[in-house]
Amino acid sequence: MGAAVEQLQRCGADLIHCDVMDGSFVPKITFGADMVASLKKHTSLPLDVHLMVVEPQNKIDDFIKAGADYLTFHYEACGERSAEVLRAIRSNGVKAGISVSPDTPVEKVLPLLEEADMLLVMSVYPGKGGQKFIEHTLSKAETAREFFAKHGFSRDVEIDGGINEENAARVKAAGVNILVAGNTVFRSPDMGKTISFLRDVK
Repeated sequence: MGAAVEQLQRCGADLIHCDVMDGSFVPKITFGADMVASLKKHTSLPLDVHLMVVEPQNKIDDFIKAGADYLTFHYEACGERSAEVLRAIRSNGVKAGISVSPDTPVEKVLPLLEEADMLLVMSVYPGKGGQKFIEHTLSKAETAREFFAKHGFSRDVEIDGGINEENAARVKAAGVNILVAGNTVFRSPDMGKTISFLRDVK
């Protein structure tokens, strides 16, 4: 994984998205804070750590110490405690993100976005790579951008799942400025070219 992260940096990636899965919030298990700390030694790029875990409030300290630059958790895992978790992350100098799964209306998190640095829209169901992009999730990004404009907020909108060369322009047009593209990049015969395309496509 260290070699893969080094390759991504050489190929022009802007950040490294780390999917942390605990086997409870989602069926799969990936890795924890120790792996994030190890990856930090292999790149100067920001580490964008996406917690797909139960009770993320109990785990944020470990990931902050490991070197996360962005730390995102799921609204579905915290509910009413989400604002408190966002504040705890930001109080440690780390950018805080909140994520919504495809079946969660984005309106549930709009009141929380003043406390956040980023909204992560899941355009597939969390926990499994290679899924097909879910079109209706784009409306969440559009709603969030309208909300930001109305309230004068400057926030990132990230999307994760099924992103490829065919839908990237459409995704950006919806107001997304951070695209997570795992399979599309790693399966590309020219990773640098693919990353450049995803970044520059209009």
